[in-house]
Amino acid sequence: MNTATKLSGFVLGLAAVFGAAYGVGELTGPVNAVATDHDSESTGHGGDARDEGDAGHEGTVGRDEGAAGHLPGGLLVSDRGYTLVPVDAPPGEFAFRITGPDGRPATGYDITHDERMHLIVARRDLSGFRHVHPELAGDGTWRVASPLDSPGVWRAFADFTPTGGDPLTLGVDVTVPGALTERPLPAPASSATVDGYTVALSGAPQPGRTTTLTLTVSRDGAPVTDLEPYLGAYGHLVALRRGDLAYLHVHPEGNPGDGRTAPGPQVSFATEFPSAGAYRLYLDFRHRGVVRTAEFTVQVGDPGGTNAPADEHATPGPEDGHGTPGHGHD
Repeated sequence: MNTATKLSGFVLGLAAVFGAAYGVGELTGPVNAVATDHDSESTGHGGDARDEGDAGHEGTVGRDEGAAGHLPGGLLVSDRGYTLVPVDAPPGEFAFRITGPDGRPATGYDITHDERMHLIVARRDLSGFRHVHPELAGDGTWRVASPLDSPGVWRAFADFTPTGGDPLTLGVDVTVPGALTERPLPAPASSATVDGYTVALSGAPQPGRTTTLTLTVSRDGAPVTDLEPYLGAYGHLVALRRGDLAYLHVHPEGNPGDGRTAPGPQVSFATEFPSAGAYRLYLDFRHRGVVRTAEFTVQVGDPGGTNAPADEHATPGPEDGHGTPGHGHD
């Protein structure tokens, strides 16, 4: 696929917070089929490029939205000298490079959660989600079979740790041409089904407070007590906030093989949501050799609260009580 982009980003953490602040880095918003010079414009605030439609809503642990500090995760293309650069690729392939502080493609990466690079993509209407692991070529190019499987604007999140550096998350928006059908966000639900599995969600998240979310996996009415490790854990939870797609990636409490953590049916996550609003949750879990994703919509706090992010892209959700089917992984 030939990639035409404007640029954006995301953040990774264990039981992490994503709140709001303006800071360093570069940021732009949704892309058209042809990139423009707007990608390189700065705002006069330390050279940061900001999206006019996706103001930052994410910060660090302990910060309220709007506090000063680092630019929010989910909205950066360049951070701490590293920049995500999409490159042209053959049809059916997605490719990019990470350039380092010296401007050259980075080739040294630490292994984090069993991989050197995690690529997560989501459509802006939150109807698509994939988590894949590209392969690194000798010239510093990451390549993978394209996970962008339908027309629309997708955000691609690159999660990695450069050798000798801190963990980083960068991202770009990518337009897949074609007839676009916007899909409404499903209504909040306490359970989701995928491939014959039912995942029940419990916990009442409130903005600015740490909440334990517990997801219970069953199949054909029976608890699943033999979940298999996937990327070093029994589950991975991603949350995307509707509107700006601020991003939180959380790993569960406990570790496989530690003598204390049971392999199901429950997987618990300590999470903190920074603001009121609608969020889409994606739980990755592996059973019988297959990784599946269960999806939920949750409403955090008062949907009309002053800290809720603006939403220019979303549509009202249907009044059903179930999550949508999950997606596959590579």
